[in-house]
Amino acid sequence: MKDFLYAIQDLFVDVLFAPIDALVALELENWFAANIFSWIFILIGFVAMVYWMMQLRKFDKNNEEDKSISSHSFL
Repeated sequence: MKDFLYAIQDLFVDVLFAPIDALVALELENWFAANIFSWIFILIGFVAMVYWMMQLRKFDKNNEEDKSISSHSFL
């Protein structure tokens, strides 16, 4: 059982966390290169938000949304 738990530790520390360790090492060499990944994710999130807002506006202009006062039929 002890060997199994050490195998799980080795899997996570040596294999699955290797990209994170590489990013930590990259930050020590070049801060801008390490943070480009954060900016890419921020850009993807911003593009997704703009797309979602455009879709909401399209459905609002077509009056496809149910704007009734009560949210349930029994109210």
